Amino acid sequence: METKKAFKSFRYKTEVVWKSPHRGVLSGAGKPDVGVGSSLEFRGHPDNWSPEDLLVGALNTCLMLTFYALAQSKGVTPVAYQSSAEGLLENIDGRYRITEVTVSPSVVVKSQADLEVAQELMQNKVEANCFISNSISGKVKLTPQFRVEA
Repeated sequence: METKKAFKSFRYKTEVVWKSPHRGVLSGAGKPDVGVGSSLEFRGHPDNWSPEDLLVGALNTCLMLTFYALAQSKGVTPVAYQSSAEGLLENIDGRYRITEVTVSPSVVVKSQADLEVAQELMQNKVEANCFISNSISGKVKLTPQFRVEA
């Protein structure tokens, strides 16, 4: 009989305090506060971190951290990693939702062997192992670029 692997569960707690129309402060224990609010499209302010920004940023960050963890497990330490991400917010059947996020990482590695490992991980493992991509219904499009350090 096959035994199931037991996984730990984790909880994350945040608080939001309303400060003024379309603005608030997001906080979590031991972390710096973040000014949040509506995006410009919804009568917000340009300096607000909106829920849309935070969702796209969470996905972008999760993919980076997942890539690094997987690369390290294969003995590859990237020289550099930089990534941009753009989310598409659409009204579908009267409800707004992020329908697609394009994430464009640029990865620099030390050798041709590392390049092959990095490409394989990005193509076949990163999105499948990122808990944010597993938590959203929108399509995730990874468009990575790789190069070997000169």
